[in-house]
Amino acid sequence: MSLNTDRTVSNANPTSSLKAEIAAMPPWLRQKGIGKASEISTVQKIIKQRQIHTICEEGRCPNRGECYSRKTATFLLMGPICTRSCAFCQVDKGHAPMPLDPDEPQKVAEAVDLLDLRYVVLTCVARDDLADGGAGRFVATMAAIRDRRPQTEIEVLTADFWGGQEPGRSPLERQRDRIATVVAARPACYNHNIETVRRLQGPVRRGAKYDRSLDVLRYVKDCDPSLPTKSGLMLGHGETEAEIIETLQDLRAVGCDRLTLGQYMRPSLEHLPVRHYWTPEQFDRLGAIARDMGFAHVRSGPLVRSSYHAGETP
Repeated sequence: MSLNTDRTVSNANPTSSLKAEIAAMPPWLRQKGIGKASEISTVQKIIKQRQIHTICEEGRCPNRGECYSRKTATFLLMGPICTRSCAFCQVDKGHAPMPLDPDEPQKVAEAVDLLDLRYVVLTCVARDDLADGGAGRFVATMAAIRDRRPQTEIEVLTADFWGGQEPGRSPLERQRDRIATVVAARPACYNHNIETVRRLQGPVRRGAKYDRSLDVLRYVKDCDPSLPTKSGLMLGHGETEAEIIETLQDLRAVGCDRLTLGQYMRPSLEHLPVRHYWTPEQFDRLGAIARDMGFAHVRSGPLVRSSYHAGETP
């Protein structure tokens, strides 16, 4: 099949441009629904009642119904408002973050129990306003889940823990202490997404740095070499295959064990436009390259997201 998957988005009429972009979306991005409505409704009801959040819902993940049916879900800790403004992310930003809910760990644990989840991913908005960047909230939530459901495995997907201020301490010292705090709580996997290639970090990940993200993954291994680490990229921002391969090599160089590759899809007019749609065959090729590099667990496909099949044993 021949298909021009490069997209140039005009600024002349943004509304028309977005509609044209959606209309031109390739068929492989339209073939999969969001899952069983009953499973989605059950989760939505439980999280709404407890005023907690999942990235599955906040990000409108196309796989959320499938993940719910597999007894996995990804909870978004510390509120739905991020202190950063990455140009690709659908999570709300640009406002004052919410005060922490002291009962959030127990509410998440209760939801995990009610949903009978076997594998849970805990992620967060970036909370550069907090003294510990939110590391303590990860630990408290993990403890609450284990107290209620010790059999449930817990993966963490953290920010880079760079922000915040602590007098007399450098950003690097703060970051390493926060990472070490989460690692000491013994998650099943430590995930931190690098998101895109080095050249595109600035326009895509405002407030984050390529080498800083590599350092997060490197330091996790320094703290505990046995702990699996994971990272992911969202393709479609204009990166080349050579740049992707270079990024995968950089991830392997810091000991990253697991990888997700998915297609970026523009959430709204306020987000970056899609520059390229990678085909399923190209995702298969990149996945094979990653496995040849030594990644133990690879998910590569247009609709793959950070937590896709996260609970499966490599």
